[in-house]
Formats: sequence, C-alpha cells, structure tokens
Amino acid sequence: MTWMDFNSAEEQTSGDVIPHKTLARVHMKIRPGGYDDPSKGWTGGIATRSENTGAVYIDCEYTVIGGKYAKRKVWSLIGLHSPKGPKWEAMGRSFIRAALESAHGVKPDDASDKAVKARQISSLGELDGLEFAVQIDVEKAEPGSGYDDKNKINNVIPATHRDYRAIMEGEAPETAPSKAPAAQSKTASQGTPAWAQ
Repeated sequence: MTWMDFNSAEEQTSGDVIPHKTLARVHMKIRPGGYDDPSKGWTGGIATRSENTGAVYIDCEYTVIGGKYAKRKVWSLIGLHSPKGPKWEAMGRSFIRAALESAHGVKPDDASDKAVKARQISSLGELDGLEFAVQIDVEKAEPGSGYDDKNKINNVIPATHRDYRAIMEGEAPETAPSKAPAAQSKTASQGTPAWAQ
C-alpha cells in the first residue's frame, strides 16, 4: 500500500449538523493559541487571545466518543477573560468546573476531599484530553449571512443527570428528553469505570 492509495483512508463524515440537544460523551482537545498570563496561572501557551477584541479563551475541539455520531467533531470556545466585563470569565469557569465534575463522576454539591481535589488543576493543559458528558446544541445561522447552522457545546451533563451513566458508557439516548422522569439508580457490575475513578 502506498500513501497515494486512498482505499484505506477513513470515509468523510457528513457535513450535516448533529441534531439539537444530542447527548454524548466527548474527548476535549485544546488547540493552543500561544498566550500566557502567569499571574492567572495561564502558562504553556494553551490560551488564545483575540487581537481584535482582547478576549482570552481556550479553543476546543470535541470529538464524540461512541454512538451514532462517533468521531464527529464540534468546536467551541471556553471564555477566560473579556475586556467587556466578568460575565464571560464566570461562564468559562462554570463550564470548566462542570467538565471536571462530569469527567470524574463528582456531583455538583459534593464537598468531600475527593470532590474538592477533582475540581482543582495546576494548569490549563490538564484539561487537554478530558472526557465528559455534554449536550450538543445547534446554533442557527443568521438569515442571509451566508453561513450554515453549526453545533455548539454550552451544557455539560452532570453526574446527577438521569442519563449520565448511560452517556459515559456509550448507551445514551439520542437526544435529551423534554421532561426527565425521576432518576433511576444503576449498579455497576464490573467495578468503577476509569472515567469515574
């Protein structure tokens, strides 16, 4: 086989957006932007700073793990700082906290030593490779803008969600239910999976 033989190349995935409110486990990869601010612990060139707005963010690529949309990718930003005010930074910090909790199977109200430690990182680089549960939404393009609708990740699925375990085990329902019934407990039959340790 030579490089010029494309029979072994992966098939191109559909350009269609993933349906609104799809639940999935994702692998987060950070696309480094080369911006550092040691006073805030942003080192290693992980963050990106916009030359136009001065906003600082993490440029993320999420790859869906398992299920109908396996290997599909979604791109989103996590806000770290905005010259316009603290709201974007607060939203970014909330998202990172939720991602860490989801990745480690920690409930939002858990104040145990294990939970406290799970919410702490020593660098932004530790977020690279994190796997957690999310809801994938569709962001509609402005009419006449010439752009297409695109997927975006705004919400992390917490360990308290009724479908959390199923999502993390690749058995998630295709989309989020409009009204979630009471949570059902599910006992792990083969010990604690790696993502919940």
